[in-house]
Amino acid sequence: MASPLCILVTGPASSGKSEWAEQAAHDTGQPVTYIATAQRLPDDPEWQAKIERHRDRRPTHWHTEHIPVTLPAYLAAQTQADHCYLIDSLGTWLASWLEADEREWFGQVEQLIAAVQNCEGTLIFVAEEVGWGLVPVYPLGRIFRDRLGQLVRRLSPHCDAVYLVTGGYALDLVKLGTPLPPVEELPELR
Repeated sequence: MASPLCILVTGPASSGKSEWAEQAAHDTGQPVTYIATAQRLPDDPEWQAKIERHRDRRPTHWHTEHIPVTLPAYLAAQTQADHCYLIDSLGTWLASWLEADEREWFGQVEQLIAAVQNCEGTLIFVAEEVGWGLVPVYPLGRIFRDRLGQLVRRLSPHCDAVYLVTGGYALDLVKLGTPLPPVEELPELR
């Protein structure tokens, strides 16, 4: 696989999107920095086990950074053109910003887009698809679903490839799909 400047890998839970993104990072032939965006939750053994499975799967020579909050600033500071940054995942990054008001959140999204546009290295983002199921019962769940959907839609036009991983397949949406008009502005703030 050729190494595009920016790849977005999305799909439902346990679909293989992280494994697919890890293979894509490996295939670049570049040094890889794995950016873990999840908050560490030591009181949640199931979450800790999932983090361990991800860690055990990665090559030991990959560098890992834990960036649960300051992702745009971190990416903006990276200047190595021959380096791959694997960001897993946008949903766990969003979780750190879930209680931010719309203005603050959309500011983070704009900073992320600017960092993507200016980063010289290869970027591979993993993002969950959460909008295909039931409407969340709680307001915070609906905010999460909507913000993540908007983030993926806002980021995808800046990516050279967008893959949907589901049912054991990775589908290249850029090649197979018809793009919607770009979302240049985020929803009007109330």
